[in-house]
Amino acid sequence: MKKTEKINFIIKTLEDLFPEVPIPLNHKDPYTLLIAVLLSAQSTDAGVNKITPILFKKADNPYDMIKLSVEDIRKIIRPVGLSPMKSKGIYGLSKILIEKHNGLVPKKIEDLEALPAVGHKTASVVISQAFGIPSFPVDTHIHRLMYRWGLSSGKSVKKTEEDAKRLFPKNLWNKLHLQIIYYARAYSPARGWNIKNDIITKKVGRKSVLNKIIH
Repeated sequence: MKKTEKINFIIKTLEDLFPEVPIPLNHKDPYTLLIAVLLSAQSTDAGVNKITPILFKKADNPYDMIKLSVEDIRKIIRPVGLSPMKSKGIYGLSKILIEKHNGLVPKKIEDLEALPAVGHKTASVVISQAFGIPSFPVDTHIHRLMYRWGLSSGKSVKKTEEDAKRLFPKNLWNKLHLQIIYYARAYSPARGWNIKNDIITKKVGRKSVLNKIIH
């Protein structure tokens, strides 16, 4: 199968399976999305969605957030893990948003990446899902599937992102990265993977991956 045919098959299959892709993290505006995405590092969306209502009841904007102490924040978010780092990041970025951005979440990825505890993936998710700016955030699911599908080498997340942006139409990036995540969770997980259910990988997957699973 030619690469163009492979890409078209992936896009069509994902659209058939997931025509609607709600954002997994509950939020009401760019600030609450930013906080939720930050909290999701090495945690599950379900776990974050249990914690954010408690946190946002006390502070759902940077002005109220800095009225809490770092320790107050840490106690609330402790169940999602990495709470010492995340609580400092939430407090620190809230303070910077007030001091440098009039309390608003910036739309430029460079400004987002300059905030405490905000890496490239978090910034990419925010500009994509909060502002609709074309981006292709790569998490472990997308990194895994881009390799299984023979579309990237798997050497690094950065390389996977570059390949995804090169191969898929820009106007589809924001929806497609969510579709791939939903597909990965449902049909192509890291553990308990059943190739019989993974219709895309069966069709387009790299030979080394298929041989390892089938034989």
